[in-house]
Amino acid sequence: MGSESFGHLFGGLTRARDARSGRASSWDHSGRNMDNWVLPPGGSAVLADIEGPGCLTHIWMTQCARQILGPSSILPVDLPLLMTEMHNGIGLNFEINDPDYYRKVLLKIYWDDQDHPSVLVPLGDFFCLGHSIASNFASLPFTASVRDQDRLTFGGGAALNCYLPMPFQKRARVEIENQNDKPYVQYFYIDYELYRQPLPDDTVYFHAQWRRENPCDGWGPEIQVNSPESAVANLDGRGNYTILEAAGRGHYIGCNLSVTHFQHSWWGEGDDMIFIDGEGWPPSLHGTGSEDYFTHAWGMQRNAYPMSGSVVYEGDVPGYQVSYRFHLVDPVHFSRSIRVTMEHGHANQLSDDWASTAYWYQTLPSAPFSILPVAERLPIHLAGGPLAPLRLHDTPAPVEMTDEARAMKTRYQERYAQYLQAREEVANRRVEQSLEHARANLEQAKRTRDAFR
Repeated sequence: MGSESFGHLFGGLTRARDARSGRASSWDHSGRNMDNWVLPPGGSAVLADIEGPGCLTHIWMTQCARQILGPSSILPVDLPLLMTEMHNGIGLNFEINDPDYYRKVLLKIYWDDQDHPSVLVPLGDFFCLGHSIASNFASLPFTASVRDQDRLTFGGGAALNCYLPMPFQKRARVEIENQNDKPYVQYFYIDYELYRQPLPDDTVYFHAQWRRENPCDGWGPEIQVNSPESAVANLDGRGNYTILEAAGRGHYIGCNLSVTHFQHSWWGEGDDMIFIDGEGWPPSLHGTGSEDYFTHAWGMQRNAYPMSGSVVYEGDVPGYQVSYRFHLVDPVHFSRSIRVTMEHGHANQLSDDWASTAYWYQTLPSAPFSILPVAERLPIHLAGGPLAPLRLHDTPAPVEMTDEARAMKTRYQERYAQYLQAREEVANRRVEQSLEHARANLEQAKRTRDAFR
C-alpha cells in the first residue's frame, strides 16, 4: 500500500505501507534551545519545502508578537522569545500581546508547479481563531489550546493544530508572512509522509480561502431581527454573503465564520444556499438558518464538537461569535464549480461584520485568489466591550512635577529608547539565525527525500 490512505486518521493503521515519515520544524539546529524562528516586520519565511510525492499530515504552531509599552529591567539578550511572561505589575517588564497579530500574519501553502498559493488565510482564522481572539476548542480537523489567562483575549497565546491530510505530487511549500510592524516569533511542526509511487490521477488538493465583508450590505439593519417587518422573501440568493466560489472538480469540506454583531439582537436567521455546477434557483442545498447550518438550534451554544461548534460564544463575549462546520463525512461534491453562500440575517437584512475561511479539495490547476490588505483585515474592537484593548499613552492633562519627578520621567524615556534599540539588535540577530535554520531545514528535507526513492 502506498499513497492511497494519505495519512488517514484510522484507516491505514492496521496495514504496513510503503511510506517514509518526515518533519520540518523550528528546532534549533545548533543543539541549543532557541527552538523558534523570528520574522522581522514585513518579513516572510519558508517553513517547509518538500519534494513529492507526499502528504502533509499534521501542522502544529504556537507564536507571539508583543507590543512594547516600556523598558524591561531584563536585558533583551536574555530574552530568547523577545518577550517575558511576567505580570507587568511587578515592574520588571512592560509589554502586552499585539491584539491583532493573528490577522496580520498570513499562512500560505503552494502545491506542485503553481505559482500562487492554494492556501491564503490569516494565521488565526486558518485555525478557527476568528477576530484574533484566542479560545480553547476541539474539532476533528482543528484544535486550539489556550492558557486560562489568555482565554477569550485579543492576541492571546495559543497552541494550534491542523490534522487535515494535504497530498502533493511534486512539491509542497509552506510559508509564513509577517505583515506586522513588529517582530513575530513562530514555533512549528509540519509533519509529512513521502511515497515512492505517484499519487492517483484522481487526487484532489487542499485549499483554504479567507473572505470578509465589513459591513455586509444589509437592506434593514435598523429593523429588529425576527420582527414582522423582517419577513421579506429571498427567492434568488442575490446579496448573500459568499463563503466560497471556486471552479474545477472537487468537494467542499466546511468553513469557519466570525461575526461581529452590531444590532444587540441576533446575528443569525440567514439560510445557507450552496449552488453546484452553475445551477440556478433553487440551489441543490438550501438550509433553514445560520445556526442550523452550524448544526445548533435556538441560537448558538457554548460547545465544540468534532464537526461543528462555537470557538467564541456570543454569550461569553457579547457582540462576537465564531462558529465552525466541517463536512468530513458529508462533503459537498462539485464537477465544474461551486458557490457556497449564506444570508446575513434573513433575506440579507443585517449589516454586520462577517469574515470566513472556506476549506475544500479540488483538482489542479486552480484559480488564484487574493486577500484584503492588512488594514482591512483587522478585527473590530467594540467600544466598551469586555475585550477592548487597553488605551495606552493617552495625553494626560498637564500636571505640576517636582524636579525629581521630572528627572525620573526623562530617565525613563531614555531607558525606553535604549531598550528598544537593544531589542531591535537582538531581533535582527535572531532573524539571521532563523534564516540559517530555514536553510538547514531545506537540506534536511532533501536528505529525507533522497533516502526514500
